[in-house]
Amino acid sequence: MTRLIEIKGAAVRQGATVALTDVDFHIDKGEIVTVVGPNGSGKSTLMKTVIGALKPSSGSVTRAPGLRIGYVPQKLQIDPTLPITVARFLGLPRRVDRATVDRVLTRSGVPDLADRQMAALSGGQFQRVLLARAMLEKPDLLILDEATQGLDQPGSAAFYREIEEIRQRQGCAVLMVSHELHVVMAASDRVVCLNGHVCCHGTPELVASAPEYRALFGSGTGGALALYRHDHDHEHDVEGNCLHDHPSDHAHDHPHEKAS
Repeated sequence: MTRLIEIKGAAVRQGATVALTDVDFHIDKGEIVTVVGPNGSGKSTLMKTVIGALKPSSGSVTRAPGLRIGYVPQKLQIDPTLPITVARFLGLPRRVDRATVDRVLTRSGVPDLADRQMAALSGGQFQRVLLARAMLEKPDLLILDEATQGLDQPGSAAFYREIEEIRQRQGCAVLMVSHELHVVMAASDRVVCLNGHVCCHGTPELVASAPEYRALFGSGTGGALALYRHDHDHEHDVEGNCLHDHPSDHAHDHPHEKAS
């Protein structure tokens, strides 16, 4: 494994507030890591520290030389009266040729949107365009900060399936922050549970059974990730709707909370 980011013993202050203390964190090439935690736990602070927008007041942050990072934000507000096509949006602030635009849109699961107005996109399409913009950087590390906020559950699941396919095609690592525990944990190689410090970390199964995780999210969440199974014997549109369903040997289970 090639280590892309390594944070050791980091404390991060924002003004007079200590947002994170004694954080050890790393992400390696090709892995999907999810950061979970309650509101105010320091998730966004950790992301800013990873990107380099914040510097720790103590500890260290080491990045691989030449590391390229792509970033998909929680949301992006565009004036609905602004006439701007998807192709033009992807070409800001520097021009991108049409072949590149078509390529990144195809790889993000929305191949036919280049000439559509940004204001006319659905929520799922809009997030895929933001993903395509992040992929223009050919990132070694793709960061998703609550990137499916506002999407319904099938739309979120479809988005995360696309992320897994991008990881397989591009070989990039993925760092996700989300409150959708059942979906993102099932899609992760490793989970980091944060609450001002690293409470627990490891495989999704390990974290889901950890007392620290259950204390934060309730015992019912421990069994949630096991309920997310998705057999790929059918296709989905960008909103997560099922297409070309094959009834034989079909299993399509979505998560529901249950007591552990």
